[in-house]
Amino acid sequence: MSALHYVTTEHGQVRLHIGGAGPTLVALAGPTRAAAALLDDLLATAPGRRVIVLDPPGVGGSARVRMKSVDDCAAAVAESLAFLGDEPVDLVAFELSAALVPQVVRRLRTSTTVLVGVDAALGWVEHAVTPPSPMARNDGTHLNAFWSFLRDRRLVRADDPTLPIAFGTPLPEVGDLSETFVAAITCPAAFVRYWQLAASALPGALQSLPDATRLTTLGELRGVFAPPTRAAGAEPPPTAAAPGTEIWHQYLDTVYGVAHLRRAGSAGRPVLVLPTGGGSSAQFAPVLRGLAEDRTAVAVDYFGNGLSQARDRVPDIAVLAREAFAVADALGWDTFDVWGSHTGACVALEMTIMAPERIGKGVYEAPVMVTPEFRDDLLANYFPDFVPDPFGLHLQLVWNWRRDMFFYWPWYRVEHASTRAIGIPAAAELQLYAVGILESGTTYDLAYRAGFGYDTRSRLPHLRRPAILTAGPHDMLANALDDAAALVPGDLLKIVPTPETVWWPDPDPVAADATMRIYRDFLG
Repeated sequence: MSALHYVTTEHGQVRLHIGGAGPTLVALAGPTRAAAALLDDLLATAPGRRVIVLDPPGVGGSARVRMKSVDDCAAAVAESLAFLGDEPVDLVAFELSAALVPQVVRRLRTSTTVLVGVDAALGWVEHAVTPPSPMARNDGTHLNAFWSFLRDRRLVRADDPTLPIAFGTPLPEVGDLSETFVAAITCPAAFVRYWQLAASALPGALQSLPDATRLTTLGELRGVFAPPTRAAGAEPPPTAAAPGTEIWHQYLDTVYGVAHLRRAGSAGRPVLVLPTGGGSSAQFAPVLRGLAEDRTAVAVDYFGNGLSQARDRVPDIAVLAREAFAVADALGWDTFDVWGSHTGACVALEMTIMAPERIGKGVYEAPVMVTPEFRDDLLANYFPDFVPDPFGLHLQLVWNWRRDMFFYWPWYRVEHASTRAIGIPAAAELQLYAVGILESGTTYDLAYRAGFGYDTRSRLPHLRRPAILTAGPHDMLANALDDAAALVPGDLLKIVPTPETVWWPDPDPVAADATMRIYRDFLG
C-alpha cells in the first residue's frame, strides 16, 4: 500500500509518494511523468524495497516550493529527505531532475546512482523544447497547450521533434497522462520555472556525475541495484505547520481513508472548514487565513474530491458528516466549531445535529434550500461527464462549465432570465477552480449531488447549538436567508447577511474584511 506525505522545508512543502518495504530507493521524478505513476512502476521494477518518489519542485504537491535557482530546488529536495540520516539509499533521477543529483548526493549516503532518460532531456535542451506560456487564457486553451506539450514528450523523439518515438517506454495511457497533466498545471508558472532551471543546469550536472549509471528507460532498472538485504530506516517526520496564517498541506489517515487537508494557524480553538461540493478546498484559502488569525483552521477535501482518496460510495450529507467527524477524530479534536458553504453548510448543520456535544458554534453560508422540482432538475442536468480524453478534449468542457456558472444560474439555462450580474473571474481564478475539478476526476460530482439532495428545511428545526446562517449579496443560494428565518425556535440561529462572499474570485477587500469580522466575532 502506498502513502502520501508532505515534508515542510525552509523552501516550502515537498510531497513524497511512498510504497513498499525494505531498503530505501529514492526517486526524483521528472516533470513529464507523474510521481504516482512512477511509484507503481518502480515497485514492480525494483521489488523488495521501500520506494520514495518525490514530486519535483514546481510540480504537483511540491508546486509551491520557493525557487530562484536550481540550488534552491536541490536544497528543498535534500531537506525533505533529511530524515533518512545515514541510511544507505539507492538514488534514481528521471530526465531533467538529474540536474539536482550532484547536490542531493552530497547530503545523502547513496550506494548506487542511476539516471533515466537524460539523453531525451538533453535532446530537449538542444532543440530548445520548452513548455507553453504559463499565462492562463480566458478561453482556457492554455490547458490544451499544456496537455499537448506533455503528450508530445512521450510521443515525439527528443533528437528529432518531427518524428514519433518508435521504441522504448510504452506510450502513455490516458489516466497516466491525466495524472501528469494535473500535477503540471497545479501551478503552471512554477512548472515552467522548474523546467527552465533544470534544463539550464543539466549539461553541467551530468559532467560532474561520470560514475552514475545512465539508462534510456525505466524497464532497464531491473538488476541494476544490489539484491535487497537490509531493512528500511526512519519514517518521514510529522508534517510541520507553516508560520502564522500561511497555508500548509497535510495528508491524514482516517478510518475511511486518506484525507487531504489545507491548514492555517496552529493555536487556539479549532474550526473545521467544509467547502462547496465541486472540486477541492483550494478556493477557500481566504476563509482559512482569516479564521486562522486567532485559531487553528483546517479545510478538508471530501473523499473523492481534490486530493483526498476516493471511496466506493455514493454519499448523502449524513455520510459526508460522518467522514468529517472521522477527520476531526484523526486530528484529536474533541470539540470544535464548523464553518461551511453551500454543500459544506449542509454538512456542518448535519454534524451539529448528529453530535451537538462536539460542536461549539456553526457558520452556515447559503445552505441548499431549493424546491423539490428544482432539485430534480439540478440533479438531472448540472453535472457533465468529465472522463479524460486522450487528446485533452475534456479540458474545454471543464473550463467552460465552470466559467458559465458565473454567467447563469443554473449554468445550463443559457437564457436572459438566468443571467448573473457578478462578472466573469480572471483566467487565473478560473484556473484554480478547473484544477480542483480535474484533481477530483470522475467522482467530482458526488459531494455536490449530496448537497442538492439535502432537505435543509426539515433538518434546521433540529438545531441545538448556536449558529449563524449567512450569504453574500450575489450568492445564487441566498434565498436561504429568507427561507430559514422561521424554521429554528428561539435565538439559536441568527440570520446574518454578509457584505461579500469571501472566497469568490476578486472580492471587494473592504467588504471581505467586514465579512471575516462577522465570522470571527460570532465564533469568538
